[in-house]
Amino acid sequence: MTPLRLRPPTSPREGRRVWGVRKRATATAVVVVALALLIGGLLLLVLLQASLISTTQRAASAKASDVVAMITSQDVAEAGQALANTAHSGQYVQIISPGGAVVASSERSTEAKALSELRPGPGQTLSQNVSSLQSIGDSDAFLIVAQGVSTVQGTYTVVVASTVQAQSDTVATVAWFLLGATPLLVIVVGSSVWILVGRSLRQVERIRGQVAGINASRLNERVEVPATNDEIHQLALTMNTMLDRLQASDAEQRRFVSDASHELRSPLATISAGLEIAAADPSGDTWIELEAMLSGETARMRYLVDDLLTLAKANDGGTRTTFQDVDLDDVLDTEIRRLRSLSPHHISATLTPARVSGDAHRLGQVLRNVLDNANRHARSTITITLTTDHDGARVVIDNDGDLVPEAQRGRIFERFVRLDQSRSRESGGSGLGLAIAASIMTAHHGVITTTEAPTGDCRFELRLPLAADNQIP
Repeated sequence: MTPLRLRPPTSPREGRRVWGVRKRATATAVVVVALALLIGGLLLLVLLQASLISTTQRAASAKASDVVAMITSQDVAEAGQALANTAHSGQYVQIISPGGAVVASSERSTEAKALSELRPGPGQTLSQNVSSLQSIGDSDAFLIVAQGVSTVQGTYTVVVASTVQAQSDTVATVAWFLLGATPLLVIVVGSSVWILVGRSLRQVERIRGQVAGINASRLNERVEVPATNDEIHQLALTMNTMLDRLQASDAEQRRFVSDASHELRSPLATISAGLEIAAADPSGDTWIELEAMLSGETARMRYLVDDLLTLAKANDGGTRTTFQDVDLDDVLDTEIRRLRSLSPHHISATLTPARVSGDAHRLGQVLRNVLDNANRHARSTITITLTTDHDGARVVIDNDGDLVPEAQRGRIFERFVRLDQSRSRESGGSGLGLAIAASIMTAHHGVITTTEAPTGDCRFELRLPLAADNQIP
């Protein structure tokens, strides 16, 4: 029976195509512009209509005030005569008696009946909007303003009716223009964004294609940087910076593997040759003769592998460093005692109590590596001092051996670096001790440097920050 093959569950997003940056940017621009035009158009129409109505109302109120002033200064008859002379299209003016009869009008068609039932008191102004003036058969919308004026015969009413149909037609015309222009503008914006984003993404795609074509054998290639001084320009620069780091890292890794292989080849070859020679001697005498040499080479290879592992962990952040208060003078004193038991040189030390924060074992490893380096290259004297100041704890280790050339003082802390024959593997160094010391010092926020002492000796200086409770005020 053929077993069933179950398809793994798919995510909700799998199976439906997700829009790319170009489509999302275009859609977003179209939606935002359309909403902005819609809201802005509605606001424009409302403000335009309010402005036009307000202008009409001010004009009607001004006309009513002029007629009232004429009645007050002259009489109703004179004011009525002036109405006919100042009449204009789209505006009707009436003077209504206290009894409600039309005593004067700007048009003959409005002499029979009052245009409005509004009867304000003296000095009072009232207004209303009507959809049409049925009394004269005009179906346009009107704004009516009525103002009262006191005379000896009683309170007369001045009525001014101004058409607002032209204003409504203007708003409607603007609305139709907006309605017609909005789709066109949205299309223009969408097309522009589509083209501009497409051009930008073509440059990104070109950069992506160039980066995709760079592999381990072509790390020297770089991305072409456009002369645009924009985000694409910065992206290309960042890509090239990343490729520089990758190339440097690859070169360092290759050099590390090459140097490690070279270092391990010598003890392995010695051990292999010794085992072959010993195996060819059935008496076992050769084995007894070679035992010390083979044990030494095995120990040397073990130390080298341990050093390589320490450096690899330090580079990968895998070195376990426990930070706690450490009496640096005690750690240094222990290493000095060890060195004195092994070294033929004169060793003098001046130690000041100093407490730092760090890993006592790792700090001891740093001091041991630097002291062993000084012991290998000193001619007769090694001088060690430990002091403290505002910058932290300072360990100075001087030896009367050859100075490190000034041009090589930074390089000496790299892996497998030996500057001359006195620092060869035959003298006991693997070229990793100072590199390990520099890595551990960096993890402890300290620095290690080499320079020339005032006495002309070769000097190594280590600086570490003091513990919080041991700061110098």
